[in-house]
Amino acid sequence: MTDQAADIHLATTVAGSGTPVVFTHGWADERSVWDGAIAALGDSVHSVSWDLRGHGESDVPPPGNYTRDHALADMERIVASAGTPAVLVGHSLGGYLALAYALRHPDQVAGLVLVAAGPGFRKDEAREQWNENVDVSAKKLGVPEGSEFISKHVDSWVIDSLGDIKAPTMVLVGEYDKRFQASAAVFGKYMDVRSNVVVPDAGHSVHKKKPNDIAAAITELVAQL
Repeated sequence: MTDQAADIHLATTVAGSGTPVVFTHGWADERSVWDGAIAALGDSVHSVSWDLRGHGESDVPPPGNYTRDHALADMERIVASAGTPAVLVGHSLGGYLALAYALRHPDQVAGLVLVAAGPGFRKDEAREQWNENVDVSAKKLGVPEGSEFISKHVDSWVIDSLGDIKAPTMVLVGEYDKRFQASAAVFGKYMDVRSNVVVPDAGHSVHKKKPNDIAAAITELVAQL
């Protein structure tokens, strides 16, 4: 890592009390996407949503500072501020990072809520295709230079290690999000999935369109802990 992670400002929004729940958004997004779900939860949990580095109101370090290790170090700071063990809620890239975090810090994770998330790719060709698509999207979206690397895959560590994740897990995916429905099936094969919900009339941004469904899954999981 080429930066000092503790020097990076990470923007957060904190609400409620009780079981700590950390919300991590997807690539090229920001923490306000969770506002609807957090509002639906009210004060029933201690919610902490945050902006990944290079996103929203968090700092934008120069290229070379957006590896998975950088992101997980940032997440460690957020989880520590929320309290452990915490429930990790993640959309897309945020879900992938939650899986990686559960592998690296299993004692800090009480449960997982994966929203339209994937575990990465086993085959080199699939990773290369994904990364090429990220580069194309980055140019269209105009994200900060180098920050697209946070969404790229460099190995198969997470997907190869899913069976090592013991945290109880809720999986949600939109009815029209066919790509990530396949990922949901993979989670069910290897992990302790308590509920696998296909949310009607929703696509990849299911957490924006159906925030009450996300809140319900979190509430159900917390009740089981």
